[in-house]
Amino acid sequence: MRLLLLACGRLRDPALISLWRDYAGRLPGGIDVVEIDVRGRSAPDTRREESRRILDAVPGGARLVALDRTGRTLDSPGFAQTLTRWRDDGCAVAAFAIGGADGHEAEVLARADLALSFGPMTFPHLLARVMLAEQLWRAHAIRTGHPYHH
Repeated sequence: MRLLLLACGRLRDPALISLWRDYAGRLPGGIDVVEIDVRGRSAPDTRREESRRILDAVPGGARLVALDRTGRTLDSPGFAQTLTRWRDDGCAVAAFAIGGADGHEAEVLARADLALSFGPMTFPHLLARVMLAEQLWRAHAIRTGHPYHH
């Protein structure tokens, strides 16, 4: 199953870039990234445009996970089980959408197969990218019995 990240904003912080590369690089097959960078608009216009671009970038037939503070929380084994089930059901692409600072429009959440939250705390959307890469690696470790997740 191909992994696709649709992320608003660009990673510029060297520490976050290093962490992203570390975890994403551990994934067999890696993860494709589409960065969505919208600037110079009001917050509502930016959110609408980011959401439109996210939806336009989701391949037909892909499963979509929208990271959102109002989403469902899963533990790491539960996340791994969800991805394994999708893969076993023949899902060719799992796309993960990380909105900008103001989140997603309702259309993204309506299209999502899973709205996922990392918990009730608020995290910077650029840090969420690193957290997602780590959880994708952890899910792989769980599925394969790798000692990373013990």
